[in-house]
Amino acid sequence: MSFRKRNVGLSSPSSQSQAPVSGTQSSLIPGVRPSPLDGRPTTSTGTSSLDDLLGHSGFALGNSLLVEENGTTEFGATLLRYFAAEGVVQGHSVHIVGVGEPWGRELPAVVKTAGVESAKPEAQTAAEKDRMKIAWRYERLGDFGTGPSSARAPPAVNRTPTSAISSGIESTAPTAFCHTFDLTKRLALLDGNRLNYIPVRPVPPDVSPFQSILHALREHLASSSSSTVHRFIIPNLLSPALYPMQASNPQHLLQFLHSLRAFLRRYSTQLAIMMTLPVMLYPRSAGLTRWIELLSDGVMELSPFPRSSEAGPPMTASGSATAQEEIPQGIVKMHRLPVFSEKGGGGTLGDDLVFTVSRRKFVIKPFNLPPVEGDAEAQRGEGEGKPTAVDIDF
Repeated sequence: MSFRKRNVGLSSPSSQSQAPVSGTQSSLIPGVRPSPLDGRPTTSTGTSSLDDLLGHSGFALGNSLLVEENGTTEFGATLLRYFAAEGVVQGHSVHIVGVGEPWGRELPAVVKTAGVESAKPEAQTAAEKDRMKIAWRYERLGDFGTGPSSARAPPAVNRTPTSAISSGIESTAPTAFCHTFDLTKRLALLDGNRLNYIPVRPVPPDVSPFQSILHALREHLASSSSSTVHRFIIPNLLSPALYPMQASNPQHLLQFLHSLRAFLRRYSTQLAIMMTLPVMLYPRSAGLTRWIELLSDGVMELSPFPRSSEAGPPMTASGSATAQEEIPQGIVKMHRLPVFSEKGGGGTLGDDLVFTVSRRKFVIKPFNLPPVEGDAEAQRGEGEGKPTAVDIDF
């Protein structure tokens, strides 16, 4: 009878040394970190509150996001500019379809946080001493828009400087995953920034206007390295001001969307697409809009609140709106989220979400109705209907 020793590997040491080691390549790319859910490479949309809604604490590469907007406002364009500005700061290759250089010159600038980082340790210590002592599990719960990204996702430590603010000197300081932008200032574009404009060329009526766009995107993806992240931006898809009449032909449009979907699956670690659609011209009840939603990984809708023509505060203003709390400007409806894994599955979101666009930021937050003004007695439980001890005893 032969005996075999326990806890002995069957493979030889030489074969173990030659086995490939799985490394975190995404952590070495600026602006990319692994998802806390399944580890897929994830980038930021430039809006931290939107990153929290997308499930992966960011925008997972290999996915597309469709932003539908009602009315004639430019809130969707603001999200696209945040997305483009974040790509420029992180050194990504940004492709913009249909618009020219004036659109790129309107990108918001990064807010400098040097004063915040250089705070004195004594002041921080005093603030920590004055903080209320609560249970550790409640202390880790953050507010909406800041908690999920910072609590669940690992910090993105990038050792390469950004192209927008670097001066050619290599630095080992970590860069932020999602920057804070100021809409009142403009981002200074350098010569090394990868900002490519893809025009919509005039074509005969029987030719698809999207062929040149797909050809340009294919060349950029094929000629770049595997570590380059591409952000493909389509403002105002099918807008008559940018596209010819045959662009809304389902034969041309659906082929274009299917091709974009094929690019996303082939370059699943390099490409992310964000586009806007004017729902005022193409309502959600139309079959063409429904097909656009089905061929998009994520779908969200921005519905601005109507404003009165008379001078005065908007209809959403109430007694709860203070100087610290911005007045919401519209409702956010998340119709679809990018899947968490190959098995599917999406996030659970509340229906009451609003967005606020101030001079310096775009924020998505829950919407809570304020208390009714002038009804203080009912709020304190006073009045005729106040229960007494006789009514309670039985």
